[in-house]
Amino acid sequence: MLTLHTAELLVPGPGSAPLPGGAVVVDGDRIARVGPYEELAAAFPHARTRRWPGVLTPGLQVRGADELLERTYYPDDPYEVPELGAEPISGEAALEALKMTEARWGNSARRGTQKLLARGVVAVCGRFTIASVRTAVTRSGLLILPPAAYEGRPALDPLAGRDTAGEAFHGHLEPGVVARFAVFAVADGAELLAQGATTCVATVIGGRLLHRRR
Repeated sequence: MLTLHTAELLVPGPGSAPLPGGAVVVDGDRIARVGPYEELAAAFPHARTRRWPGVLTPGLQVRGADELLERTYYPDDPYEVPELGAEPISGEAALEALKMTEARWGNSARRGTQKLLARGVVAVCGRFTIASVRTAVTRSGLLILPPAAYEGRPALDPLAGRDTAGEAFHGHLEPGVVARFAVFAVADGAELLAQGATTCVATVIGGRLLHRRR
């Protein structure tokens, strides 16, 4: 099925000129065309159209994902929140007190990947040593990349510590590549960097809509 995704502003990739009213045509799991909405709507009249507010960009890439998913625990809301609180738990002593098992790590990782998808993340950098965590990441649709250097502590928000939003983009939006992109409720890249990835309204991986803000 052909799907035409359009937003108020399209940013095809880092260093690319923004395109007001731009659009991306997805055919299966791949990008078929990128360009002005009017042009693509005329070329693909039978495509299903999804209109999004804000800025459509390549999906984001997060560094230190093994730290975020194998050394951070995400309490199960609402069952564990009254006892553990809603914030992620890290630190050797705190995790030891939780008596973590591989199954529990896998369940936590599934909740963690949902948080990443809700921030426009499509790719994660890290080396996963817990089988249940790697399975959770693979099943989420997130692309696993080799570890990448970073300073400070890794964050769920891939834009944290970046100088430009483009530094967090994974690839470019162009014909032939796997359709991995996100939409953020901001006016432009500068506002995206300032407000952060929690402004995400939609995340698409392999042509599938894996997150949509309700």
